[in-house]
Amino acid sequence: MTTPFIEFQDISFAYGERPIISDINFTIHKGESVAIMGGSGCGKTTLLRLITRQLQPNSGRILINGKDLSAFSATELYEYRRAMGVLFQFGALFTDLSVYDNVAFPLREHTDLPESVIRDLVLLKLDAVGLRGTQNLMPSELSGGMSRRVALARTIALDPALMLYDEPFTGLDPISLGVTAHLIARLTKALHATGIMVTHDIGASLSLVDRILFMAQGKIIFSGSPDEMQNTDEQWVQQFINGRPHGPVEYRYPAKTSLKDDLVEAA
Repeated sequence: MTTPFIEFQDISFAYGERPIISDINFTIHKGESVAIMGGSGCGKTTLLRLITRQLQPNSGRILINGKDLSAFSATELYEYRRAMGVLFQFGALFTDLSVYDNVAFPLREHTDLPESVIRDLVLLKLDAVGLRGTQNLMPSELSGGMSRRVALARTIALDPALMLYDEPFTGLDPISLGVTAHLIARLTKALHATGIMVTHDIGASLSLVDRILFMAQGKIIFSGSPDEMQNTDEQWVQQFINGRPHGPVEYRYPAKTSLKDDLVEAA
């Protein structure tokens, strides 16, 4: 067996006194595409922040190619992050920079390439996402779908080995969503990258990934293929897939008092 690219060993994390994830264990191998799913607030984005080492776990170890991420030197952490591409929710373009300068930004920050080479790379990346000819536009001149594709071009600017996608389909119309999903699948495969996607979107995501990690109450309660997820008897997963209002995820907040008591107290 090859060493996993990413391995979580008994990872727990809390914001102050509020626990977010507890005793998480999973592995991701190089070239694998994985979706992290679950209800809002279950800890999905926290997992991404732990992978990037924006956050440090309260207990447990995260191994990158077999080495403890918390033990990385400043140089090792820089190189690890340099080989990482992140597509943020809503794209997060620099609003004061043109499309060209947004895509060129990581190339200028992390390489010593001459501007002529950067220009060629920017145009190639824009062409790869179907936006050749947009380089002089400003983010305010782009539609939501175009903004997301510019952000994707910026994400792949350095040909990353690890691609992280945080809710990449939020706010997109069906056509833009389909285009973005197609590009994510094609570009991740072309780069031979490992892909980790946090998403709520069932329809697009199941066709993009090899495996799904489903989270609930700060734990991973399911790990398997898209087909296995659709056929599982796990009630959390079935409620999520089918959008059922009743199930393990309660519609109502678990208040400690009754409405009658609250009304009497208010009076």
